[in-house]
Amino acid sequence: MIAALEQALRMALLMGWQIFWGISLGFLLSAVIEVAVPKSRVARALPDASLRSLVRATLFGTASSSCSYAAVAIARSLFRKGANFTAAIAFQFASTNLVLELGILLAVLMGWRFTLAEFAGGVLMIGILALLFRWLLRPSLLESARRQAGQGLAGKMEGHAAMSMEESEGGFWQRLLSARGVTAVSHAYIMNWTMLWKDILLGLAVAGAVSAWVPHQAWGRLFLSGHPWLAAIWGPLIAPLVAIASFTCSIGNVPLAAVLWNSGISFGGVIAFLFADLIIIPILDILRRYYGRRMMWFLLATSYAAMVAAAWLVELAFAGAGLLPRQHAARIAQLQFSFNYTAVLNLLLLALAAVLAWRFLASGGPAMLKHMAERPAESQAHRHRT
Repeated sequence: MIAALEQALRMALLMGWQIFWGISLGFLLSAVIEVAVPKSRVARALPDASLRSLVRATLFGTASSSCSYAAVAIARSLFRKGANFTAAIAFQFASTNLVLELGILLAVLMGWRFTLAEFAGGVLMIGILALLFRWLLRPSLLESARRQAGQGLAGKMEGHAAMSMEESEGGFWQRLLSARGVTAVSHAYIMNWTMLWKDILLGLAVAGAVSAWVPHQAWGRLFLSGHPWLAAIWGPLIAPLVAIASFTCSIGNVPLAAVLWNSGISFGGVIAFLFADLIIIPILDILRRYYGRRMMWFLLATSYAAMVAAAWLVELAFAGAGLLPRQHAARIAQLQFSFNYTAVLNLLLLALAAVLAWRFLASGGPAMLKHMAERPAESQAHRHRT
């Protein structure tokens, strides 16, 4: 038993060392975009479910946080401020499935094909979801969700949702290179780590345990890996259910996705698994509080259908283009710690993280984090200004 625990822990540590630079770089780029791209009038930019509004919602979401809890909180805030519900949910999915750090991490662990599939599939999923909303979302259900959202029941990361609506001034470079811009980047960077470190650790722990303890043959039987055509159909259907059971979300599910890929799940199954971070049980409970039980079930059913359909279409398109990986061989972990390009990048990003952490501590960052965790009504007295 002790030997098995040691093996699982070693796998988790090696995976963590392998992906640190990718996560850190992604968080840095996300922080730069968050500071330099104005967001104060996002809600007014999403007045309807037109193609223009959906494109804007997707772009705004891509430039936002990758934390699932923050994403649903910001989406609810946008909806309450007047944004169209479909556009707000499109923002929500884009801010967890189309962010830079996710793409970088997928490329590091699984290769560029998965990054391309994730982004292409994410756009497809948002489009399919918008169509399902147009066909199935009844005005009475939407009005009920609006009344429930108006009650302002707290979920998680409520303060972050409020702070994401701050006013912005100046152009891209002016905002970014000013002293206030550098401080804001340090705050956003540390905020990203604060929001996601638990998800990352949980993802690494689950991936390490699964890799060390669960035989590949067991996953192979579950994913029908011996029957390629059936596996391509079955993978996207079963993968979101595995994601729900794993409780991992945001970028924390990437290490487990790599393990599942090596264990025989289909290409589309991996993509559907990654999309399912917004239908895990804790997120569903928050959606119930935000919009009511009926809307929660509606979002679960339509989201599941959209991610399965998008995953099928992506696998079909990649197969037709000859882009499917030939082998199930994700780089889950190095065999041992060694001084290579990963070590160099990790050390460089660690040094940069130390500089940003110093700036964060010297500029009132801890107080900002305290108020980020408060409800919006409580945060109004101490809004974070950059």
